[in-house]
Amino acid sequence: MTDAVGSIDMPDAQDEAPESKKGRKGGKRGKKGPLKRLALFYRQIVAELRKVVWPTRNQLTTYTTVVIIFVVIMIGLVTVIDYGLSNAAKYVFG
Repeated sequence: MTDAVGSIDMPDAQDEAPESKKGRKGGKRGKKGPLKRLALFYRQIVAELRKVVWPTRNQLTTYTTVVIIFVVIMIGLVTVIDYGLSNAAKYVFG
């Protein structure tokens, strides 16, 4: 039985798993000690942080203000809904 890709008996070339070399257990990381791996991790963190586009002080102030205003509005909305549901429960259940 065949389908659009190939037969069931013969898998596609890309589906076959590549044979790995015997005797290597962790690749390059397996050969390094814990301190070298920790240093590599730290260097990678610093390299990634250099790629970050940091906001300017003006942008940071604007974003912080927007978040604080949004949180205050949501607190007010939840308070009003809670007060309304509380009064509705008192009205229904006495």
